[in-house]
Amino acid sequence: MKLAASCLVASLAGLGFWYTQPARPADPIAVELKGPLPGQTAVTPTPRASFTPATRKGYYNIDVVGDFSLPSTKTVTFCGAGRNLHVQQDRTKLFRRGFSAIEQTRMVPNVEIWMDGDPARNWKSSLQQSQRSLIIYQDYFANAFGLPWARNSELARDVLYRTPPGARATRNTLFQASTELGGGCYGFGDCPPGTMKSTFGKIFLDIENDGTSRGNQQEQANLYTFMVKTLKDNVSPQTEIGSIAPVPHNSFGNSKAEHYMVNPDWLWNTPARQTATSKQRGMPDDIMGKSFADYIDFQMPGTYYLYPDFDYSARHTSDGDRHWLASLLAEQEVNRKLSPKKRIAWHWVFNTQSGDFPNSGKAEHAAPPAVAEGMAIFYWFTGAYGVLFWDDHKDLVPDQPSPNDPQQKGLGNDRNYACYEHYIHGLWRLFKHHSDLFNGRETYLNEATECSYDGGKTWVAYNANQIKTRDLPFVRAIVNGDQILVAATKAYARPEQTTPVMVRYIQNGYNFYTTLSLKGDEIFLGRSTMARGAGGRRGN
Repeated sequence: MKLAASCLVASLAGLGFWYTQPARPADPIAVELKGPLPGQTAVTPTPRASFTPATRKGYYNIDVVGDFSLPSTKTVTFCGAGRNLHVQQDRTKLFRRGFSAIEQTRMVPNVEIWMDGDPARNWKSSLQQSQRSLIIYQDYFANAFGLPWARNSELARDVLYRTPPGARATRNTLFQASTELGGGCYGFGDCPPGTMKSTFGKIFLDIENDGTSRGNQQEQANLYTFMVKTLKDNVSPQTEIGSIAPVPHNSFGNSKAEHYMVNPDWLWNTPARQTATSKQRGMPDDIMGKSFADYIDFQMPGTYYLYPDFDYSARHTSDGDRHWLASLLAEQEVNRKLSPKKRIAWHWVFNTQSGDFPNSGKAEHAAPPAVAEGMAIFYWFTGAYGVLFWDDHKDLVPDQPSPNDPQQKGLGNDRNYACYEHYIHGLWRLFKHHSDLFNGRETYLNEATECSYDGGKTWVAYNANQIKTRDLPFVRAIVNGDQILVAATKAYARPEQTTPVMVRYIQNGYNFYTTLSLKGDEIFLGRSTMARGAGGRRGN
């Protein structure tokens, strides 16, 4: 994974782009409450597990919580580190700790995927199709099929779609690279009779060559459209495909006001059209007028954190300041309006690498407890479909001596992985206790969540950027029938700080008001049964 923050400072002018700053979105109008404040309804806080976070290097305790699973409407793929810590004792443990799928590189050989030559006679994988995921990195295209375009998008005009008629057959085509992924069924022992159709549940593309010069954009759009169309032709009907890029909009964790006014990125929905050479290189006419967005099953907006997101002493309230929760929410708020496609974000609970930001040169800083737990809770309040939980390390060997090489300190086995425990704890709090609300009939209020910051005199509904720049507590809510689930926190607050905020929901015959008292930067999660009628009811 190379979604480095250097993307933030890409020289767009040098690539032939012109950038026009969009207008700033209008602030929502505060609604003044007329008359006395209605009776309030108590919100029952969701339990927290009691555990002592791990202090050993290269280790985390997956049993900080008990058994739970995701609702069928959500998905979390494990491509993190350290499955080896527990898989020998219980191969299924991950599936009872909030994960619903395993990426191929984390699978158990010859049990979950066959790795040693031809599968044994009548062998079948122990994994259901929905539990299997695959990440395709750029090396797959560049190394195995000799397509350097995967590393350098400026070579798009040189890529062969298919071997031209009369030419000597070659594997160095985008068709061949995309078609051969159909053999993904082989390692699971369930290829359809007489054919190869991949039986992964999800395939994630991580090519990251989407940026290109203006004169090359049509070639790039054609290739991305053809690639995804060909992949779809070679997978089972149940296989879903998505890509880290393009997405309708990538904010790179900035959560600026202007991002709420953008149009979709050009590569997302530019229709395929023949160019001067594309037909000779094998581009078919059947993708003409279609785009990447037409064929992809899910979009993947999300952001990796830089160290400033974890620094409580840094400034986080200006429009351009980095803010862990504003970026997590804003990325989803913007993209869900730009496309109706389901959303799956990459989550990594360490900082990504960037020499452009202080303390971000290496991925050595773990997400603080509230950030790791909050990622696993607030993200789902956006209506997202899933998560790809990723790490740049695979197996962990605990208690290793600190490396002599300073460049290796704070990496891999030298890290503290308690952040995994806090993340799993967040999943447990949400889905162990509230899975019934995620049944497809829920409503995600997102930035329409109404709050009062002056004791109920006025009510506003802010997006993530507006909350950040006003330095207010974040509140998001989900409604399902007469049930309301509320998540709230005052990000970066001091441990001794207490912050009040009021929340209301006055739609569909409900008249719900409540007051929350937030402690420090802890993640509040609570649920209530709403009463119909003119006044709320006290108690729960």
